Amino acid sequence: MRAIALCLLTATLMTGCGGAKPPAAPQHRTADATSQPAAASPEPKPSSDSDAAGQAHLDVPTACAGSSSNPCLMPLAFVKRLCAGAFPDLALYLFQKSSPWTRAYVAVREAEPFNGLGGPNSDQKLLFEEELIILAERKPDMGGMTVSGVGSSYDLLRWDGTCVTLSAQEVRTQRPPRPGNAEVVWRYLEEGTQNALLEDERIAKAVAERRKECKGVTMGEVSAKCEKADKELKTRVVEAIRDGKSVPRPSKLP
Repeated sequence: MRAIALCLLTATLMTGCGGAKPPAAPQHRTADATSQPAAASPEPKPSSDSDAAGQAHLDVPTACAGSSSNPCLMPLAFVKRLCAGAFPDLALYLFQKSSPWTRAYVAVREAEPFNGLGGPNSDQKLLFEEELIILAERKPDMGGMTVSGVGSSYDLLRWDGTCVTLSAQEVRTQRPPRPGNAEVVWRYLEEGTQNALLEDERIAKAVAERRKECKGVTMGEVSAKCEKADKELKTRVVEAIRDGKSVPRPSKLP
């Protein structure tokens, strides 16, 4: 029923809900703090400049669109461009503590990462209390008809830089004691973002530990210590942003 409802809700933006989902790519890992994104990975690959060749970048919004600030939404043109790709650096920039954007939290046990605007989906399922940013609200026009189970939905941004579409019933705005997050992959971050984050001693230590334990491995099996160091680094990055650490405006924009 959820898939049917989302199909109806996105009818004005998409021609349908069909189409096979691309197969997940093999997992990649690395310990090098300055390494570049690998060619394939289960996590979404950041969009390149060539993805928007011949098209002007849109300015990153800094204030709520329209007269309402509850929720604080972004301009629809920007949302469509943002959700057409994966922008992990921009996600960190938008999730900064000082940003005005309304946060939402997953209110169901888990949900599939469906992107109603046609962009890439993350391979990470959404889990209970994952933190998101509300980008846009959808209120379906049913032509006067009433369809059971169909209501408003939201396009939302995840910490990994991908978008997801969820019904209003699947999220809430009340912040939980310990919100979750989609994983942030260090090697996918721009050098400028990495350098800013390395100013945090906890992150610098986590990067060094990951380099030591993973020994430059970029694919295949890794040790339990490497897995632990990798998880610690991802956690430290999110904690730093939530605590008020600032990152520069990224060069790769929608």
